[in-house]
Amino acid sequence: MAKRRSEKSTVDGRLWLEKSGEAFLGHGRIDLLRHIEQYGSISAAAREIGMSYKAAWQAVDAMNNLADWPLVERVVGGRHGGGTQLTDEGRLMVEMFGRVEEEYSRFLSRMSDGLSDFARFNRLMRRFSMKSSARNQFLGKVVKVVKGAVNGEVELDLGDGMRIVAIITNESIEDLGLKKGREAYALIKASSPILVLEEDRARTSARNRLCGEVISCIEGAVNGEVGLELSGGKRLTSIITNDSIKNLGLKEGVRACALIKASNVIVAVTD
Repeated sequence: MAKRRSEKSTVDGRLWLEKSGEAFLGHGRIDLLRHIEQYGSISAAAREIGMSYKAAWQAVDAMNNLADWPLVERVVGGRHGGGTQLTDEGRLMVEMFGRVEEEYSRFLSRMSDGLSDFARFNRLMRRFSMKSSARNQFLGKVVKVVKGAVNGEVELDLGDGMRIVAIITNESIEDLGLKKGREAYALIKASSPILVLEEDRARTSARNRLCGEVISCIEGAVNGEVGLELSGGKRLTSIITNDSIKNLGLKEGVRACALIKASNVIVAVTD
């Protein structure tokens, strides 16, 4: 009988600094600042690290808005007709982040040596740290990305035979780094799913159909909240009118399906 190979777990993570409750500096932004310092140009820095020009400017604006003093400034004139450079504050932030990142790496290394299964725990904690107003959050892996002229389709495998398709902009696909095998979340507001009985096979324009058993049905003043238990114990919540609940005969134990338009699915990543 072949022995199961034992592999050492290691701890991995990304360092982010927050300011006023918002993400301020991380590895990606620091990399952008370093290349701005090197090339004296946001466009050149963005090309070097594979970031869109618009996303680079948005990152610079966000950092300048959150910092006590601007980190990046425009330079007018000069030998090359002007450009962009880091301020003294910007250079200080890059240097300080480098020191903190070194210490953080040493901390992760110590944790890897001390806890054999900490890597799994670390990944789980990163997943739980994501906050969103969307009631329905499903973790999956990207299995297909198809780009169009402006928008693209992203298909996620949620496991247990379930898949979900989202339509988002091509720019979002690039900014989120979505590609086959990438772990991502499908976020769906509770008001988005349309419920039908599972036996109803009428054709609809909704790309996504997730079926399960009604496990809760709570009526309010006008609307009610219906909970479906999907494959693998996953749960989906839908808010529909009380009249719809009565007309469909929804109650615990009834099989129903949630129809979700691809444009109502938000895709998110944690790093």
